[in-house]
Amino acid sequence: MTVYGVPPVSVVGESYCAPYPLELIVKKKIKKLSNAQFDVFDLSGNLLLQVDGGVWNFQLKRVLRDPAGFPILTIRGKVLTLWHKWKAHAGESTDDSNVLFTVKQSHPLQIKKAINVFLTANSKKKEPDFHISGSYTSLSFKVYQGRRLIAEVKHNFTLESFCKGKERYKVKVYPEVDYAFVVALLVILDEIDTP
Repeated sequence: MTVYGVPPVSVVGESYCAPYPLELIVKKKIKKLSNAQFDVFDLSGNLLLQVDGGVWNFQLKRVLRDPAGFPILTIRGKVLTLWHKWKAHAGESTDDSNVLFTVKQSHPLQIKKAINVFLTANSKKKEPDFHISGSYTSLSFKVYQGRRLIAEVKHNFTLESFCKGKERYKVKVYPEVDYAFVVALLVILDEIDTP
């Protein structure tokens, strides 16, 4: 479905695309030193998605789930690389035939955050399908498809919330853009920026 001549951006699934701008609140809670959870809510407080998995460990695996707990996406990071490469697989699969997208830093040594997203398992192609830009002073960033802005993420950082192991993001997803895809990108960038 196309709204106002703008083609939809469906990566995880069309059911995650709304015909109107969508504002989300993403809450991150560190449960233990090795586990963090993200809960994604709309502005009415309805739970839309959950993400769980390890933090500060070598497994680098996150699972994106629907409100009932069913896996939608498995995100795996490559351990011990300068390039911070991640692959997102449909469901609980980690098979390369089920890769929906790959995320990779544009350069290992960057002053400004620049992340490329490829819709194939082969991220060797020159032009990314999506580009993420932001700064290293905050976890706020913007997601582009070519020159088209498709989502914005603002990190609401306070020292008190950080010390309590709770962080919060405001996410603005533009019409007909897959919000599950945007949340997956947020989780990957959060993991890249976690020391």
